[in-house]
Amino acid sequence: MRKVVIFGNSGAGKTTLARKLAREEGLAHLDLDGLAWEPTSPPTRRPVESSAEAIRQFTARHDRWVIEGCYSDLLSLAAPDCTQLIFLNPGVLACVQNCRSRPWEPNKYESQAAQDANLEMLIEWVGAYETRQDEFSLEAHRRLFDAFPGAKIELETLA
Repeated sequence: MRKVVIFGNSGAGKTTLARKLAREEGLAHLDLDGLAWEPTSPPTRRPVESSAEAIRQFTARHDRWVIEGCYSDLLSLAAPDCTQLIFLNPGVLACVQNCRSRPWEPNKYESQAAQDANLEMLIEWVGAYETRQDEFSLEAHRRLFDAFPGAKIELETLA
């Protein structure tokens, strides 16, 4: 039973890798962006317990899965059940470049224009990865990675 948790900065390649694993290995795929936020404008975080319940339901329904996101608070709920932890850490510059070349994500934005309107805010946020002190930060991801006792890998590139 393969159960994988993938995490890292926005633009690190989490979704790309998760989709590849899901397709090639027949894993159910959960992108935490879909359950971490209320559908409000501006978006607000859902209560962690609400997101935690959605994660529990997902993992209960599937024997083989991949969960990906940048939310260390939510990832820490799935990590104890995973068989492999993957930390994508290609560096801020690579993440910024990936964000700039990201195709439209219709599951997150109603149009390419809406996604583009958010790009500069995203670039600024991605650039602060190494200095932020929140659940999305390099520091929080490093703590999650270092504390995990099972099989784990840190990748600086997906190539």
